[in-house]
Amino acid sequence: MSKTIKLLLTENVDSLGIVGDVVTVRMGYARNYLIPREMAMMPSDEAIAELAGKRAQAEKEMLALRANREQMIDKLDGVQLTLVRSCNDAGHLYGSVTQQDIAEALTNAGYPVTPRSVRLPHAIKRIDAFDIHIRLDQDLEADIKLEVVPDRELHLEERVEMEFDKEGELIVKSDRKGRPEGAGAEQQGPKINVPAEADI
Repeated sequence: MSKTIKLLLTENVDSLGIVGDVVTVRMGYARNYLIPREMAMMPSDEAIAELAGKRAQAEKEMLALRANREQMIDKLDGVQLTLVRSCNDAGHLYGSVTQQDIAEALTNAGYPVTPRSVRLPHAIKRIDAFDIHIRLDQDLEADIKLEVVPDRELHLEERVEMEFDKEGELIVKSDRKGRPEGAGAEQQGPKINVPAEADI
């Protein structure tokens, strides 16, 4: 028995195709998701012809979306985003900064992106400065600067510096201001300041 099936999309499906496309998908995906949600059907010449008008409109919308993304990507590159978060005196956040948080902050600042466009290798769980990669399309990419800052003055004993490994575990290190080295450094690009979670 074949593990794949050809279907005609009746709606746009992210990362798969637009209405009117005939696509090959896994049987489970077809039965459990696409067909029950009426996003696809068995292809036929009649069905393809009926969807021609809807497909033409979808193609026009995709071209407009592409043009908007091309304009936005140039403005987005180098943007500085600041998020205010609650944390303990060691700089560990109560919670974490996620793709959703960054996407919402950028969208509210006039750069509409989806969480999927924010490429985070792992959730951010500490006060620090980060380089964040944004990918709107295969050939439309930008890097922004994210600074996660505390919502209060930190009182670190003996002004111990903070340095973290790849998993976010505290190692040791510091400047005399009680902030991670690099945090707050001058960067290029427009700055976007976002208040603590409760104020977003």
